[in-house]
Amino acid sequence: MRFTKFKLPLSVAAGLLASAALATEPQVPSRVDTSLYDSFAQADGVPPVPEMPRPGVPLEDVYQYRAAAPEQAAVEEGATRYLETEFLTSRGINTYGWMAAGIGANNWGSPWNGPITFNDRAWQGQMNQLYLVNEKTLGEDFGWAGRVDLLYGTDFLFTTARGLDAYRGGYVDPSGVAGPRWYSSRYYGLAMPQLYGELGREDLGVKFGHFYTLIGYEVVPAIGNFFYTHAYAMQYGEPFTHTGILGNWVPNDQMTVVAGITNGWDNWDDGMLGPIANTSYPGYNNNAAFLGAVTFNSSDEKQSLIAAVSSGNEVGTFGDTGNLVGNRSIISLVYTNELSDKLNYVIQNDNGWQFNGQTDDALWTNGQTSPLAQWYGINQYMFYNFSDTLIGGLRFEWFRDNNGTRVISGLRNALTGGEPSVGGFQGNFWAMTWGLNYLMGKNVVIRPELRYDWYSPDKMGGPLPYGNLATGGDQYGQFYGGCDAIVQF
Repeated sequence: MRFTKFKLPLSVAAGLLASAALATEPQVPSRVDTSLYDSFAQADGVPPVPEMPRPGVPLEDVYQYRAAAPEQAAVEEGATRYLETEFLTSRGINTYGWMAAGIGANNWGSPWNGPITFNDRAWQGQMNQLYLVNEKTLGEDFGWAGRVDLLYGTDFLFTTARGLDAYRGGYVDPSGVAGPRWYSSRYYGLAMPQLYGELGREDLGVKFGHFYTLIGYEVVPAIGNFFYTHAYAMQYGEPFTHTGILGNWVPNDQMTVVAGITNGWDNWDDGMLGPIANTSYPGYNNNAAFLGAVTFNSSDEKQSLIAAVSSGNEVGTFGDTGNLVGNRSIISLVYTNELSDKLNYVIQNDNGWQFNGQTDDALWTNGQTSPLAQWYGINQYMFYNFSDTLIGGLRFEWFRDNNGTRVISGLRNALTGGEPSVGGFQGNFWAMTWGLNYLMGKNVVIRPELRYDWYSPDKMGGPLPYGNLATGGDQYGQFYGGCDAIVQF
């Protein structure tokens, strides 16, 4: 199946609001903040500070400028990198990768696992990521570095940026297709979530190019997460990638500061899509955004706190007579505490808002300034090491979609068109996930999990996110079970 032609920029807005593409299917209400889905991509950031979740996960790869993932293991030498050659390593260039594949399903028998995005297909095996990294990292002396990431698999759809691996808003290829550039089918394609260079040294440097976000705790690279599925906050409430410039300063072992300017959320070089209806809004034609974070680590390295922020103008509402621009900001706090040698705790709080982010409908304002859309929530994680090779994890999440603008059930359908998708969920999402990580040697991790999600709407009679999407969703909750394996090379 080919991608449906989008009239608006690469965003779910385009797919959702192009009614001709989904005329016979349940529609996502126009109040959905479709600019959230402009491309999709998220995960890490810049040079490493905290310890990594498990051996074999490179320090420079994930959780940079975040609270360190707490799961530990006894294998200390790390994964064997079969792709490395003496010619490259002697020049400081590392080549490595992994393959992550799995399967999952829901209890309702629906072909789609509701709002779960990355592993969205029920009872259909997915090669989520075939991931390749080439990089050179900064050292103690002044020098240059850089990195390029390539991701092939079903996760590609959520990790593209407008103007790089996805078409710019309003532009299509000669075949009339808008959306991701490099796809082989509706489910599989190629993305380039990182492409950047660096100058400086490991404690003081500048990064320029395309890179993962600093916001949040969970990440895109499978090797950086404990669970197979993702939290709502990561899927729907945070940016995934940025393009711009970041400065990095590590004044001591307990503190790291990073700050810079980017092109906003999931955007390579696409400008503010017009026509703009509110040209009186400050900076209406400029999508420059601030991105920054501060990391604090305790002297005993058992606790860490990350405070990260992104703020800049984005298109909040798409309209027939013009689009509305408004400030989009998000603040994320992540605190980690190693309670004992075996038990670790993590708590994350996100607060996001978009001015001019919803339609002017008093029913959905919740007492706010009418165009304002908000989302916020809390994630909590507990990890316990049963043995050197077996780790247990628990995640409990509350995510508030305050104005029904963030969450979409059947998101791949909404992006590609032609099948049911449902949105406009004004209310609270809750999710409890239980999982295990079983480490088989240095290069293989198996991640089974069970998950229960439920939704409590602000008003009865609205759309529901689980069950049969062809009827607009008909269930308040959902059981999910899944398992995947990650093989590093």
